Amino acid sequence: MTLSHLSCNENLNPRRAFGSLPAMESSPTTGVSSVTGAPQRKPALPLGLKPMEWAVLLVASLLVLAASYRGWWTIGVAEAWGFATGGVCVWLVVREHLWNWPIGLANNVFFLVLFFRSRLYADMGLQVVYFGLGVYGWLNWLFGGENRTVLRVSRTTRIEWLALAVAIPVCAWGLREILLAANGAAPFWDALTTVLSLAAQYLLCRKRFENWWFWIAADLVYIPLYLSRALPLTALLYAVFLGMCLAGVREWRRSLGRGAGAA
Repeated sequence: MTLSHLSCNENLNPRRAFGSLPAMESSPTTGVSSVTGAPQRKPALPLGLKPMEWAVLLVASLLVLAASYRGWWTIGVAEAWGFATGGVCVWLVVREHLWNWPIGLANNVFFLVLFFRSRLYADMGLQVVYFGLGVYGWLNWLFGGENRTVLRVSRTTRIEWLALAVAIPVCAWGLREILLAANGAAPFWDALTTVLSLAAQYLLCRKRFENWWFWIAADLVYIPLYLSRALPLTALLYAVFLGMCLAGVREWRRSLGRGAGAA
C-alpha cells in the first residue's frame, strides 16, 4: 500500500473513477489571501501526489529496472518489476489513492512468477488470492461507503476481531501441513506470513485502520525469510514496505480522526 493528509477519496465521484484519476490533496484546499483576507483555493496536486513524490517513485523504479535489464545487479526481471510495482502500490495505499489497486494487480502477477521459481508455494498461491481481493477492494473503495459512496477509514469490528483470532492460528497450522507435504522451502514461516497477509489484505479491502498492524507483523517475518531464499532485492522491498507501513499508521490515524470529526 504519502506523508501528508489523506482527503483523496472523499471527493471522488465513483461513477467517473474508472475513467479518470481523482484529484487528491494532502492539505486543506483553502487559504487566506495576505492582501485581501479573502479565502483562496490551493491548486490540486497532480494525480493526487506531490511532484517530488512522483519523481522519487519514477526514478527509483527506473533504476531498479535498468539494473536488472543491464545486468548491473544479479536480480531477475520478475523481481525487479515486483520491486517497482510493489513500492509504488504501497505508497499509494498510504495515500489512500485509488490507483493502488490496478498497480497492485500487476504486482501480483510479477510476484507469482518470482515465488514459483523460488519454491515459496504459499506465497505464490497468495498472489492469486490477492488478485481476487484486489478487484474486490477496488470496487469496495469506490462503492462500499454509505449509499454506495466512497469508503472511509474505519475501525475493525468485534466480529472481525473474533473471526481473525480463530482463523489465523487454524489456517496457519493447516497450511503448514500442506506445505510440508509439498516440500516447501520454509513451511511454518511461509504459512504464517501467508495467513497474516491475507488477514491484512481483507482489512485493507474494508479500509480498516488495523490492516497496518498485520502488514507490519508479516513484514518482520518476510525480510529474513527472503534473505534466506537469496532474494535480497525482495527483502529490501519488504524493508521499504515496513517503513511505509509505519507511515500508513500515522496517516490513516489522521484520516480516521477526520472521519470521526465529520461524523
